[in-house]
Amino acid sequence: MLLEGELVRLRALEPEDADRLHPWLHDPEVGRWMTNDHPLSLAQVRKRCEERAVNTYEKVVLGIVAKADDKLIGVIDLRDAVPEVGEAELDVYIGDAEFRGGGYGTEALRLMCRYGFNNMRLHQITLWVVAENEAARHVYRKIGFVEEGRHRESFVGLDGERHDMILMSMLKGELTW
Repeated sequence: MLLEGELVRLRALEPEDADRLHPWLHDPEVGRWMTNDHPLSLAQVRKRCEERAVNTYEKVVLGIVAKADDKLIGVIDLRDAVPEVGEAELDVYIGDAEFRGGGYGTEALRLMCRYGFNNMRLHQITLWVVAENEAARHVYRKIGFVEEGRHRESFVGLDGERHDMILMSMLKGELTW
């Protein structure tokens, strides 16, 4: 399975990706709108990467690679997939600051959603986004996600402040390219 666009390709994560992933876990800009674990050492991240479960229908985790230099720049996943109802939840981040805002994340989202609808036969993909993360909300709307609801003060930011979360979804056939 090759998931490739003009800017990025998506591939399974490898144990050697730990050295790229580790700094992103401690980057306040990456973690600003994400639910974060406690700090992890490089050894702990390496162990997680080595012990990562294989991709299954229920959870597909892929690395986002910039095609121009074959560099891992982020991670995207479809998780909690339920075949009986054809739904899954999506998560994404671009960890490498050099590649934020250049269309890499947008293309990765489109590729992953297309994979979910075509290969996994999903009917709906959902995601949660912090209300103040307008840049992400703009990208999600641009590719076909619609806002469905608000979970008030359900996200605690790095500064301890509470923020609303927005539920967004896309149905098969709504993906815009």
